[in-house]
Amino acid sequence: MGLSTTRVRGYTSVVKSTPSSPQESEVDADQAIIDRVFAGDRDAFGLLISRYSDVLYRHAVGMTGSPDDAADILQNSFIKAYQHLGEVRGRFDAWVFRIVANGCKDWLKNIRRTHLSYEEDDQPSGYQTPDEELDRGELRGDLDRALAALPVSLREAFVMKHVEGRSYEDMAELLDTTVGALKMRVHRAREALQKLLEEKTA
Repeated sequence: MGLSTTRVRGYTSVVKSTPSSPQESEVDADQAIIDRVFAGDRDAFGLLISRYSDVLYRHAVGMTGSPDDAADILQNSFIKAYQHLGEVRGRFDAWVFRIVANGCKDWLKNIRRTHLSYEEDDQPSGYQTPDEELDRGELRGDLDRALAALPVSLREAFVMKHVEGRSYEDMAELLDTTVGALKMRVHRAREALQKLLEEKTA
């Protein structure tokens, strides 16, 4: 199957009628579009992307802190989703979310590895990064940096709960874990963020 190049930010939301059973109706609608793709309608894949690109983009931005990197992650994730579309079992939105989430985790691993290498090999003594040199005095900037310092699992849970506004039940299904485990991750993330922000203002 070929894949036409489409800009992530160019997708628009698809208007959907209110179903009596939202989850079942969404799964059926997604499967109908997938069937169209395998029947030869290559453009139908764009409909799947348009249904979920906004929420996936918000997640990627929350994880990376970079709109440009988030867009790159989504583009690569959508290509991977298209190539492996036959592997979908159950909810397409949960399946494609995991692809994007893994892309974000890989990005974070790479960026931290690069940062550590840069710190060890390239920085002169006493060097300060631009973020350290420029004190913006904004809580948002401090929060972003504190969030970036969290372990990936805590950052992911915090972003899904407090940035995306997901329920614990939805998070558990998407991440294939328990509600209790996620509540603990969010609690630990809040504590860590509070400690980091207190140290910043001390």
